Amino acid sequence: QVQLVESGGGLAQAGGSLRLSCAASGRTFSSYHMGWFRQAPGKERDFVAAIRWGDDNTYDAGSVQGRFTISRDNAKNTVYLQMNSLKPEDTAVYYCSASGRWGISVYYERSYDYWGQGTQVTVSS
Repeated sequence: QVQLVESGGGLAQAGGSLRLSCAASGRTFSSYHMGWFRQAPGKERDFVAAIRWGDDNTYDAGSVQGRFTISRDNAKNTVYLQMNSLKPEDTAVYYCSASGRWGISVYYERSYDYWGQGTQVTVSS
């Protein structure tokens, strides 16, 4: 079992920055693919970014490319999402996720087994 706790959400102005953190329990954090998803009001939950275990390859959605960066610190069992140049359309609840399975596609919710409770990000114009 893995428990995920997000933090770092809040209110930011357009053009500003926030850094989300996701702290994971368990001793095998480095063996999990980690992802960030977000859900805006009235919309489905969408992929934002992911980082694979082992090679630490990263992936992100086109809408955040060049603005958001995912990273992980295995010593701290934590994954981060650095969000720069925020836009009002980035407003959503952001969820951290984890998967210990092989060969997954990091882009899909069904690939992940564990989810955090979410943290609200609100960007004002």
